[in-house]
Amino acid sequence: MIQKIVVSLLISITFGSVSAQEVMTPKMLLELNKVSAKGISKDGKDVIYSTSKYNVATDTKVTTVYKIPIEGGIPFAIETYKNLLPNKHISPNGTYTIFTEDVKLKNISGKDFYPEIKNSNVQIYDELNYRHWDTWEDGAYSHVFYKANSKYAEAIDIMSNEPFDCPQKPFGGSEDYLWSPDSQNILYVTKKLSGTAYSVSTNTDIYSYNLASKNTINLTEGNKGYDTNPAFSSKNQLAWLQMKRDGYEADKNDIIILIDGEKVNITENWDETVHSFAWDTKGEKIYFVAPNFGTVQLFEINVPKSSNKISQPKQLTNGQFDVSGIVGQSKNMLVVNRKDMNHANELYTYNLKNGTLKQLTHANDATYNSITLSKVEKRMVKTSDGKDMLTWVIYPPNFDPSKKYPTILYCKGGPQGPLSQSYSFRWNYQLMAANGYIIVAPSRRGMSGFGIEWNEQISKDYGGQNMKDYLAAIDDISKENYVDTDRLGCVGASYGGYSAFYLAGIHEGRFKSFIAHDGMYNLRSMYGTTEELFFVNWDLGGNYWDKNNAAAQKTFNEFNPANFVDKWDTPILIIQGAKDFRVPIGQGLEAFQAAQLKGIKSKLLFFPEENHWVLNGQNSFIWHTEFYKWLDETL
Repeated sequence: MIQKIVVSLLISITFGSVSAQEVMTPKMLLELNKVSAKGISKDGKDVIYSTSKYNVATDTKVTTVYKIPIEGGIPFAIETYKNLLPNKHISPNGTYTIFTEDVKLKNISGKDFYPEIKNSNVQIYDELNYRHWDTWEDGAYSHVFYKANSKYAEAIDIMSNEPFDCPQKPFGGSEDYLWSPDSQNILYVTKKLSGTAYSVSTNTDIYSYNLASKNTINLTEGNKGYDTNPAFSSKNQLAWLQMKRDGYEADKNDIIILIDGEKVNITENWDETVHSFAWDTKGEKIYFVAPNFGTVQLFEINVPKSSNKISQPKQLTNGQFDVSGIVGQSKNMLVVNRKDMNHANELYTYNLKNGTLKQLTHANDATYNSITLSKVEKRMVKTSDGKDMLTWVIYPPNFDPSKKYPTILYCKGGPQGPLSQSYSFRWNYQLMAANGYIIVAPSRRGMSGFGIEWNEQISKDYGGQNMKDYLAAIDDISKENYVDTDRLGCVGASYGGYSAFYLAGIHEGRFKSFIAHDGMYNLRSMYGTTEELFFVNWDLGGNYWDKNNAAAQKTFNEFNPANFVDKWDTPILIIQGAKDFRVPIGQGLEAFQAAQLKGIKSKLLFFPEENHWVLNGQNSFIWHTEFYKWLDETL
């Protein structure tokens, strides 16, 4: 109780004066309602969704489930909802239920090998993939089971004795397994590789298990990259997402459909990548979302009758927002997720007849109506190699061009993916601007939405053209009279953290402050401790000991931030999560130690229980507090 009172006092003292200015604050951001769609009701009349509201002071969360008419109206709180939605886990004929459970298959712990040594605490490994994302391998694997819908039915493991996971690790869910329309087969996604082969490969496949024969076949054998998200149409036609190249997690993502047994890539000749898709209810079209020139938009493509009659996708939405996902369809209405840099995710309907978007949920209207929003504009910047680069500029609320403002270069992680109209509860552009900073967010090389060539250029060129892109963006806006060039900062996480570390050694006095969160500092130790080795093999070019690998040698010698630490002379805040196995703990500690030994003003913000992200609400509150405290001190 005392702890909660202290936290409440800290919150009121730290942000009491800021709240009076009627702009976004960290507490306000963390306590926004988070909207999550559950689906469309069986009768197609209602949308079921939940809102989760967090309380910083009490460290508690309240989740409420609602239903709202798909045509719009007043949401109605409900206690249960599963009976309102189609149950995808029940077979279409109603006979079976599908589910997943962990199965222990390997000995890992000391107690597994030495059960008589009861108080031991040791893990024993003889191959790679000994940890993933934020979890150590414990010898248990998630398997798909099914059982008849009767009281005494036996559960059957369709992956019996296989040391593989479905759902996939670390982020897979129920989209990784489904029933065939005839209830005779179960389709599931997994990567049937172990050890080193698992850690260097992205070769997931879609398998089909037959209930009668108990045989399993690989439906996507021959494709070496990701095969994910299988889905059947109302006409029983199968589609899925595919990446071609093994080891390249950011490869072009295409929609594949089966036409008379032939695998047909219906987006192969489209110069962009698909995020997710959904069949239309008639099985004649596929709707999907994809990055498009600094945003994420909704598209449709006709389902061809044959492989030689493929049409180009048609863009359905356009605007300064992201359509980040498709919830479902009822008649002529699509329900989608939509957000922008000033607004968290809300549910919208898209009218397929007249092409209009209509806001359905209004979970945070009261908050946004009580504050002054930021102005967000596109700015086209000419890069060093003569390209036009879209750069988002987010201005402080009540921006006055006659004044001068400290300005921050935001370096996005990834490194691939879109820098779009997203809204994060961690790296929030609106909150940064509300603290009095102009934010410059360039779509440097590696960003999707500008064609595949632009997206792929960054691989094996981490410290090359995209670093010039960053500097082109900050130099371009620095020409404006309202930018205080004596108060420029640079911030970023993951690859953005790498960018901050790298730019700290080459910025030639531009910046007065850096913030690097879970960034790659020493690429050699990064290669030796990260878990998904396919990532560093592809993007860095390979391992550092292969002297005949020109791409890798260039990366480790010319693009390693640790090699330029002798030129560091600027204050830097370093943030690191102990459970980040993607960019492991040593990266942040090495960088902080180097900065301290060089006598540079520096601070380490260390989170023992966090992974690559800061997920705990009170930890996040302190993250935001320290973030802006550092900028106040150094800019």
